[in-house]
Amino acid sequence: MLLPVLAGLAFSAWGAAGAQESPPGSRFVCTSLPLDAANPGCPLPPIPMQGGGLPPEEELKATVLQLRETILQQKETIGNQREAIRELTAKLGRCEGADGKGGTWRKEFGKGKDTMGDLPRDPGQIIDQLSRTMQTLKDRLENLEHQLRVNVSYAALPNDLREMLQRRLGDLERQLLSKVAELENEKSLLHNETSTHRQRTEAALNALLERVSELERGTSAFKSPDEFKVSLPLRTNYLYGKIKKTLPELYAFTVCLWLKSSASPGIGTPFSYAVPGQANEVVLIEWGNNPIELLINDKVAQLPLFISDGKWHHICITWTTRDGMWEAFQDGEKLGTGDNLAPWHPIKPGGVLILGQEQDTVGGRFDATQAFVGEMSQFNIWDRVLKPEDIMNIANCSTNMPGNIIPWVDNNVDVFGGAAKWPVETCEERLLDL
Repeated sequence: MLLPVLAGLAFSAWGAAGAQESPPGSRFVCTSLPLDAANPGCPLPPIPMQGGGLPPEEELKATVLQLRETILQQKETIGNQREAIRELTAKLGRCEGADGKGGTWRKEFGKGKDTMGDLPRDPGQIIDQLSRTMQTLKDRLENLEHQLRVNVSYAALPNDLREMLQRRLGDLERQLLSKVAELENEKSLLHNETSTHRQRTEAALNALLERVSELERGTSAFKSPDEFKVSLPLRTNYLYGKIKKTLPELYAFTVCLWLKSSASPGIGTPFSYAVPGQANEVVLIEWGNNPIELLINDKVAQLPLFISDGKWHHICITWTTRDGMWEAFQDGEKLGTGDNLAPWHPIKPGGVLILGQEQDTVGGRFDATQAFVGEMSQFNIWDRVLKPEDIMNIANCSTNMPGNIIPWVDNNVDVFGGAAKWPVETCEERLLDL
């Protein structure tokens, strides 16, 4: 690279002097001379740059212009995306201002519209593009430095040219680092705005979905925590209720609940309790044309209960591990008793208690033919055998006695698959239904 530059400079100076001294009409004849000749006889022709490229200074200028153009394009892109973010934020504001019936939400979200699609591009893609652009700029700078080191011998250049190249290169590096810092800052701001927007959108949607669920249930709160019923209107393997609490180890229990079912044949499974290793730890079931059965640890007792007439009935079942004694009450009256039902077997703790389905595995694998169809309320469990007079008082509405192990309260019951919780008739109204 040094030889063409020096040759060009020598030709320019010597050629100009020769042109001034030549008489009119004369011509020059160029012949090859040895390198140690004292005076050449003709001007040297211009020697092109190595590889036919531009001089280093011109190449630097062109590179600087290209980088500046790239940076301006990136700033314009960031401005456009920030404008899109502001537009999306305004839409979120309209979402947050939705009325209690979810009108605005239904317009924006009810038809399955993805509002993130309103952006020209996904913000995550914008951030990735900025990162790729900054890396490209850094690579171009490193490549430029490498080319200068390969094609130009700094030590052989004149001092003024070498200083000029170093100065230009330093200025370019500082400008590029400044723009990279600006892009990094813009990237950070864009990422923060996107994360905040998504969090606000998710919070707004969750709040609206909760409001919709409350409207579907018909009320957002019951008059009293226990004044509700669970409705299971279809015989499927996906409608059910679940008690959040589990049972401790029990040596005796009393289970009472109100039931209303007109399903045929059989009412299905009002409740089931399964533990690891034993899906039929405690089950109440009427399947097909069989009588109602109580299963404890897969042992079976048939109960003389008749409740498939479409009316409300109060059912209580007691059991003790001592000799496996059991009792069955309907509407306050004892209709049957027996023994040898899983004697000396304590009820295992830590299982899952399901309303309306029979479990083949813990918490699942339901069978639609064994599903309960109807309504239930006041499902309570005690860790002792209640006295007959207590059961009578509960059934005739003269006593409110919640279970000391499992009480019937709203926040302890979840419903799934289309099952619903509704306000229940008063105890006295249920009695009139008998």
